[in-house]
Amino acid sequence: MTAVIKRNKWEIWRDVIFALFTREIRTGFNDKFGLSWAVINPVVFIFVLSFIRGRLGGGETHTMPTFTFMAIGILFIQCFLQTMGGSARAISKNKALFAFRQVQPISAVIAGALFQMLVKIFVIAGILVIMYFMGMDIQVSDPLLFLACFILLWIFAVAVGLIFGIAEMFISELGKVRELLTRPMFFISGVFFSLQDFPQEYWHYLDWNPILHAIELARYSAYSTYGIEGVSMSFLAGCVLSFSFLALALYQVSWKQAISR
Repeated sequence: MTAVIKRNKWEIWRDVIFALFTREIRTGFNDKFGLSWAVINPVVFIFVLSFIRGRLGGGETHTMPTFTFMAIGILFIQCFLQTMGGSARAISKNKALFAFRQVQPISAVIAGALFQMLVKIFVIAGILVIMYFMGMDIQVSDPLLFLACFILLWIFAVAVGLIFGIAEMFISELGKVRELLTRPMFFISGVFFSLQDFPQEYWHYLDWNPILHAIELARYSAYSTYGIEGVSMSFLAGCVLSFSFLALALYQVSWKQAISR
């Protein structure tokens, strides 16, 4: 006699997210380059930009190696942009699956965001291996602070992506607006230059950006001599909490209307 396994709603939700996450991995790495391209692409990008930044400011940037300075900035901004984009597209991309009662849009968003986190973990591991074999200095003074900055930035990207994902189901043109708005983020988030490179009277033009706080705090967690002027963990955490609440509230109110359009 066949045994019937009963699952509660949390177990069903977990299984749905895992199934969608597995689907993301299969579709994300199904070309000839696979995972290797996800590592090679940012590494080449980091080396090129580090060379350019090194030519401008020398081998060190505010007491830390220029390569590490650029690597943290590029990894964090790519984590934000790709996680936000993947989360925003997850709802429309998986709309056909929502015909099944167990599959809800939030599950697709979480699965897409977890896939982007998995890619970034491989990228970080690949960069550390390359730095080790090239004899570069690998130093993280405060690993917990670095991990907290990475996770808070990831949650922030998921929240912003969920807001755009819901909004784009009502107005599809908002996807083009999202891509337009995210392009300047590469230049105003402290990827190429530190906040310390600017006179203090101009900091208020940049320090409203929580991504800048995450990047600068992550650099400080790697080299405590880098300094922590102008940025705050409480501001970063407050922005993440506010956007997460807004995203979940918007989702709770409008997800049924969004997928029925």
